[in-house]
Amino acid sequence: MSKPNILIFMVDQLNGTFFPDGPADWLHVPNLRALSERSTRFVNAYTASPLCAPGRAAFMSGQLPSQNGVYDNAAEFASSIPTYAHHLRRAGYQTCLSGKMHFVGPDQLHGFEERLTTDIYPPDFGWTPDYRKPGERIEWWYHNMGSVTGAGVAEISNQLEFDDEVAFHAVQKVYDLARGKDERPWCLTVSFTHPHDPYVARKKYWDLYEDCEHLDPAVPAMDYDDHDPHSQRIFDANDWRSYDLTDEMVRRSRRAYFANISYLDDKIGEVMAALEATRQEAIILFVSDHGDMLGERGLWFKMSFYEGSSRVPLMIAAPQMAPERVDTPVSNIDICPTLCDLAGISMDDVMPWTTGESLVHLGQGGERTSPVSMEYAAEASYAPMVSLRYGKWKFNRCALDPDQLFDLESDPHELRNLAGVPEHAGTLTQLQAKAEARWDLEAFDAAVRESQAKRWVVYEALRQGGYFPWDYQPLQKASERYMRNHMDLNVLEENQRFPRGE
Repeated sequence: MSKPNILIFMVDQLNGTFFPDGPADWLHVPNLRALSERSTRFVNAYTASPLCAPGRAAFMSGQLPSQNGVYDNAAEFASSIPTYAHHLRRAGYQTCLSGKMHFVGPDQLHGFEERLTTDIYPPDFGWTPDYRKPGERIEWWYHNMGSVTGAGVAEISNQLEFDDEVAFHAVQKVYDLARGKDERPWCLTVSFTHPHDPYVARKKYWDLYEDCEHLDPAVPAMDYDDHDPHSQRIFDANDWRSYDLTDEMVRRSRRAYFANISYLDDKIGEVMAALEATRQEAIILFVSDHGDMLGERGLWFKMSFYEGSSRVPLMIAAPQMAPERVDTPVSNIDICPTLCDLAGISMDDVMPWTTGESLVHLGQGGERTSPVSMEYAAEASYAPMVSLRYGKWKFNRCALDPDQLFDLESDPHELRNLAGVPEHAGTLTQLQAKAEARWDLEAFDAAVRESQAKRWVVYEALRQGGYFPWDYQPLQKASERYMRNHMDLNVLEENQRFPRGE
């Protein structure tokens, strides 16, 4: 039996609450809406860690940050950790990445046979936080509120340039796959950086949301002293005291964010149109690495276990899975084993060290009882934080803070911490026991501190004297493209055409 082709769309910082069952009806996203209608839609999907590099490494490996060591946006993703690209390639797939994956370290492929673009973020250790200096704000790379105060319209930006390139190369790759030069099944990952801040959008998409009724956050901004300790740390890390945000700035930021979702929809549509035009079939998966608080409770960006930051859209269109809504909580660490399951590939060799579980059976009416785990040990934290989503409950723990317990059915905006309410003491005790069975927070903290300290030494050393960057340099084989004198023109023209001539 032939193995299915696989097309993965990953986006960056897309809030999963805007995908209550596929995209919300007010979003202008015809391509994603069409995809959702033929997909299994996981409406309670979560990131393994609400930050770019940790969320993506978890998505690729099926491991939590405490397992793969990718704690923050400057932690090395070890070459010895198998990813879905390794598993598929080992089983005979050609594997290709167009776009962002925020790999840190000298390995910039991690199982991908081909990478079509460079990355948008640096792959070195320069963005390493330092638990030895709690409260230190590293000015040159920490988030700040400039993304909000500067929100608006632009026809080109750093991120628009990148995603335009990602989509262009992905479309060209789809055409190339159709020409049949390689008989192996393929897995193409197309990974965009939008709608990640800064909140800047092209006017074409900005105009779609002029009369949008969702430009104000559902939960207004709170006073600093009314926030939980970790949210206060996020405010401090984001340098909130240096900015005076207005309601109009908030609305403009949200409008640009929604506009960039529509921009992404167009780019995804370009790739899907090429797939359809070349008559290729593929399993299609759509997911984000984490969400964006987008002004809810006054919080922005990610770095939090609140729903806006930690919940992500996840849709899978596959023949083995029914096009229906699944409410069971799941994680992006489940994607690696799910892809292998869909491709008929065994992960038995590494399953003892893999936390993720296949989701295929959930798209066939199956059940799941294990909780979803999340971790955070990056900027704005002074010690590792962990979370469990179990049924309707979310339980958050950090050694520095009081426990949090939320009932997401009755309190979807997580405004009432039930950890101190006597009638919920049994639930709290049960989830505390599950967390303690899964995590040794003292050992977790020690491992993060060791990693940070070592990386600071290496980064400072490598910046002295000759410097050889780890940035991925896409290879363009110019002598093998178009027409060259070692080629037969007639053969070239025939081979490069799809469909073939008579």
